[in-house]
Amino acid sequence: MKRTIQVCVSLIFCFSSALNAQESIRWMSFTDAMEASKREKKKVLIDFYTDWCGWCKKMDAATFTHPQVVKYVNEHFYAVKFNAEKEKPIAVRDTVYDIIPNAGRNGTHGLAVALLNGKLAYPSLVFLDENFNLLSPLPGYQTPPQLEGPMRYFAENYYLRQAWTEFQQQFKSSF
Repeated sequence: MKRTIQVCVSLIFCFSSALNAQESIRWMSFTDAMEASKREKKKVLIDFYTDWCGWCKKMDAATFTHPQVVKYVNEHFYAVKFNAEKEKPIAVRDTVYDIIPNAGRNGTHGLAVALLNGKLAYPSLVFLDENFNLLSPLPGYQTPPQLEGPMRYFAENYYLRQAWTEFQQQFKSSF
């Protein structure tokens, strides 16, 4: 009987661990996203954050763990986690981006400056198309329902057919 209980507890632990593993966004580096894009084209979602940003931590804990957000991001995007103050140099096309010492609070990575159009706010999300062209930055903390619209707008190519304001008027969140 004791052995049966141990086996059951082990199975429950393994099952819950497997479920937890499925419930997280598959974050990768920017370089890894560029490599993955060579094999399969997907849009890119970049989360620009800093170590000192409280809202970044809240978004990690509340938004990026929401089951529907996790599922949608993993299906439709390469998700990039990017510390805007600490990343190493990155070559994109013909440009190498690195930390700019006098930008922002602790210096800021040039890729963050470029993709956020110089408006350094954290957290900030950036949507890129399949060829790593900028679609739009999205500054500030986003709840799951607030994030759903922009994710669908870009992932499902609504941005090619209608203006954001028109999409926003018709969109109803399912989160």
